[in-house]
Amino acid sequence: MMEEEELEFVEELEAVLQLTPEVQLAIEQVFPSQDPLDQADFNAVEYINTLFPTEQSLANIDDVVNKIRLKIRRLDDNIRTVVRGQTNVGQDGRQALEEAQKAIQQLFGKIKDIKDKAEKSEQMVKEITRDIKQLDHAKRHLTTSITTLNHLHMLAGGVDSLEAMTRRRQYGEVANLLQGVMNVLEHFHKYMGIPQIRQLSERVKAAQTELGQQILADFEEAFPSQGTKRPGGPSNVLRDACLVANILDPRIKQEIIKKFIKQHLSEYLVLFQENQDVAWLDKIDRRYAWVKRQLVDYEEKYGRMFPREWCMTERISVEFCHVTRAELSKIMRARAKEIEVKLLLFAIQRTTNFEGFLAKRFSGCTLTDGTLKKLESPPPSTNPFLEDETTPEMEELALEKGELEQPKKPKAPDNPFHGIVSKCFEPHLYVYIESQDKNLSELIDRFVADFKAQGPPKPNTDEGGAVLPSCADLFVYYKKCMVQCSQLSTGEPMIALTTIFQKYLREYAWKILSGNLPKTSSSSGGLTISSLLKEKEGSEVARFTLEELCLICSILSTAEYCLATTQQLEEKLKEKVDVSLTERINLTGEMDTFSTVISSSIQLLVQDLDAACDPALIAMSKMPWQNVEHVGDQSPYVTSVILHIKQNVPIIRDNLASTRKYFTQFCIKFANSFITKFITHLFKCKPISMVGAEQLLLDTHSLKMVLLDLPSIGSQVVRKAPASYTKIVVKGMTRAEMILKVVMAPHEPLVVFVDNYIKLLTDCNSETFQKILDMKGLKRSEQSSMLELLRQRLPAPPSGTEGSSTLSLIAPTPEQESSRIRKLEKLIKKRL
Repeated sequence: MMEEEELEFVEELEAVLQLTPEVQLAIEQVFPSQDPLDQADFNAVEYINTLFPTEQSLANIDDVVNKIRLKIRRLDDNIRTVVRGQTNVGQDGRQALEEAQKAIQQLFGKIKDIKDKAEKSEQMVKEITRDIKQLDHAKRHLTTSITTLNHLHMLAGGVDSLEAMTRRRQYGEVANLLQGVMNVLEHFHKYMGIPQIRQLSERVKAAQTELGQQILADFEEAFPSQGTKRPGGPSNVLRDACLVANILDPRIKQEIIKKFIKQHLSEYLVLFQENQDVAWLDKIDRRYAWVKRQLVDYEEKYGRMFPREWCMTERISVEFCHVTRAELSKIMRARAKEIEVKLLLFAIQRTTNFEGFLAKRFSGCTLTDGTLKKLESPPPSTNPFLEDETTPEMEELALEKGELEQPKKPKAPDNPFHGIVSKCFEPHLYVYIESQDKNLSELIDRFVADFKAQGPPKPNTDEGGAVLPSCADLFVYYKKCMVQCSQLSTGEPMIALTTIFQKYLREYAWKILSGNLPKTSSSSGGLTISSLLKEKEGSEVARFTLEELCLICSILSTAEYCLATTQQLEEKLKEKVDVSLTERINLTGEMDTFSTVISSSIQLLVQDLDAACDPALIAMSKMPWQNVEHVGDQSPYVTSVILHIKQNVPIIRDNLASTRKYFTQFCIKFANSFITKFITHLFKCKPISMVGAEQLLLDTHSLKMVLLDLPSIGSQVVRKAPASYTKIVVKGMTRAEMILKVVMAPHEPLVVFVDNYIKLLTDCNSETFQKILDMKGLKRSEQSSMLELLRQRLPAPPSGTEGSSTLSLIAPTPEQESSRIRKLEKLIKKRL
């Protein structure tokens, strides 16, 4: 019982003495110790074992016990001293707290004294600065009063002088004085409530009104509205009056300018009346010559009378343009039936030349028409003919080479006067459009006649198929039409011209290109597989001659040139036409027409080569493959196919050297067509023996190698075939090889044969399986059980693309595919 009580006491003591890790860490930092007894994880057993590691060490147990007792006594003494020292701590703390409270009270008293003194100092400063502020305000008000008094004196004196000078028409002095009076009057806006100030303001306004009326009367007297007699020279009084008008209401200045220009152009309206012979378009040069003379006369007589910033010369020219445009519009409406194309183009050319003359001489800063304004930062123009300095000859040369440039970043228009007169011709541009329609019709007829007279182009084996020269001529003429029309208008006439372009692009495509393509033997739809299969064995289908093949390639190259140039033509038209009309420029239909010509040309080339190879494939399908006893060299039909390929493909490649992508399309289409026909005829080879299947497999491999080399066959420069073409050939001919491998495989046991068929052919189905069984020569009774087994073992249809890709991966490796071919090649080498 005693031991249990002691154990419980020890456990309670340990629980009380168990300190938190934070407290333990703080103790170690304050009282660092290496004594094991001071460690938080002290273990008495381990400590005793440390003191007495062996039995022999127990001999010193008395000494150890004495040391521990001594240490215990020291600890008791220390604890006793500390406890006794804590008895007086409470009293000392209370005493220290009382002293601190007294110190705080003394500190508060001192702070209050300092605050009271600061408030007294602030009050004293305010009393001192109050007098200073009053003096400062008084000084400011006094200065303002003196300044205002001076201004008032100046205003009163200026108004008196202004009225006196106005009566004496001393405009030179009035100009300087009036501006000063108006500047001084601005200082009295806030004093208008004072009667005297308001009275002075009214006197200034009255003087301005009187000046305006007086100056207008002086100009009316000097330049009367009635009559055409001009004064002898400029007047100094009127020159000073213009300086005064600059300061007065802007309407005075505008009225002076209007009356002067009207009087200056009055003679023009008389000389070029509608009933005068010089008013018609054929003498339009005289109008512009007249105004040029008037501008020279103005500079000599009145150049110094009007201020330079009024730009009177430009204003006279602009008003002349407005009057001329109205007069020309009126006379052309009255005599519309007399307008011819040459006359219209002559008038437009002279007018645009005059507008260019104005642009070189003037800045356009006075243009006030709603559609013609001089902009500080002109917006980008869509007119390609205002791009970098390029002559029409250079543009035509680029067109002939097929180098219609891609649209550059448009430049800002540098002629603010463009269209200021020439817009009057726009309603009559239908005459020009009709003329271009007629000219293009005659041009197309001439192209047709020249083609018939000159015949097809000669074979070209050096630089590729020749583009028909008529194509470049057509687009050069289009370029000229665009240059002319862009100078006339960028609105609806451009849309009408685009419609004409579309019409004759289609006619060129059908009459010159499609209409001259050689015809195949079938009058309805060209060569077809059915018509070829009806040919007797060994018969030759009518094929194209060398000249016809070159003609097809030339038409294809021309159609490609037209396609690219038509696309650039559309972009150029969109640049020229107004932004609001760009959506109506669309040559997609014409580009599709040229694409159709290209497709037809490629199809004709493919059909021709197909027709040449068809007799050989027919011969292949009718050979007795069950009687072949040994595997030899490639079969004669393979040699025939290779011969036709070597005859046709180099000619087509050389004549399509400038259009490599369409030659690649030809190769791809021929490969697709030939491989499909080859597999179709392959299924007709029945029955086939094992040796016959091996011979066919060798022939298939030979054709595969020839097709892979098709793009560069017969060429001195060997190029790697395009990856897209190689993929088609490998995929198609590999399928033919897999069909023959299935035919070569023994059909027993049935399960192995069916599984082999499923593995080798990714597109396995019962129809293809039926054809393979026919090639093996199996009876219908045997085929039924095998077809039933195939249906059972066919994998479930894939849920997505993963199924098809998995099925395609089951195909044999290239080593397995070529193992049988290598054996056949060894046999051939032995025979040779």
